[in-house]
Amino acid sequence: MKFQKKHLFSLLIILIIAISAISIASAYTGTGFSHNIPSSKYSDMSDSDILSKYSDTDCHVEEKAVCTNVVDGDTIYLDNGKKIRFVGVNTPERGVEGYITSKNFVQKLCLNKEVGIDIDNSKNNDRYGRTLAVVIVDGKNVNEMLLKEGLAEIMYMPPSEFYPYDWANGDTHVASSHSSSSSTHTATDDTSTSTSDSASYVGNANSGKFHEASCKSVSKMSEGNKVFFNTRDEAINQGYVPCQICNP
Repeated sequence: MKFQKKHLFSLLIILIIAISAISIASAYTGTGFSHNIPSSKYSDMSDSDILSKYSDTDCHVEEKAVCTNVVDGDTIYLDNGKKIRFVGVNTPERGVEGYITSKNFVQKLCLNKEVGIDIDNSKNNDRYGRTLAVVIVDGKNVNEMLLKEGLAEIMYMPPSEFYPYDWANGDTHVASSHSSSSSTHTATDDTSTSTSDSASYVGNANSGKFHEASCKSVSKMSEGNKVFFNTRDEAINQGYVPCQICNP
């Protein structure tokens, strides 16, 4: 009996380690975006100094709540229980150069203050359950500010109510060049957008999976949910996972 309990305990430990390893391996690692803007750039600036540089946004405040935690430059928590993912932008992940500066910038503007949010009506939540939204402080679009300050890159993932190319300067970094075939927008000259004719892979913005262009699942996909990629890495960097049918 003691022998069996000892082995059962060992198997349990091995199982826990295996599950942890799988979780770590499948965790989102970001696009690799980084910047070298020093945190000292904003240390002597007040939130009013920063906000005064920008015009009022056309976005509309749908809800108001107090920001209780800033996870990083593109994710905050509110006292109403919502976890907000800044739509259309991507900032450096933890441990990547620029992470602290982008996070501190958002903390200066949002932490322990009432903020407004304009929720993406085309896609309310991401695959992690976070609310996709524009964050508004004193009438200013913080998502737009992150892009124009060089603290974030564009991450446009249709369907979306918002088109971040309209917020950015011409030299803003773009996470990935892709567009929906139904989009009426044209990317900036610095990007080479994939199209339905040239793309090797097709992502489903609703399911978060990507497929070989010839996969039977693509023919069943609504045009509004299609996202086109030239390479497999491009799809994975955007957070898409491979289809289990065609195994792209």
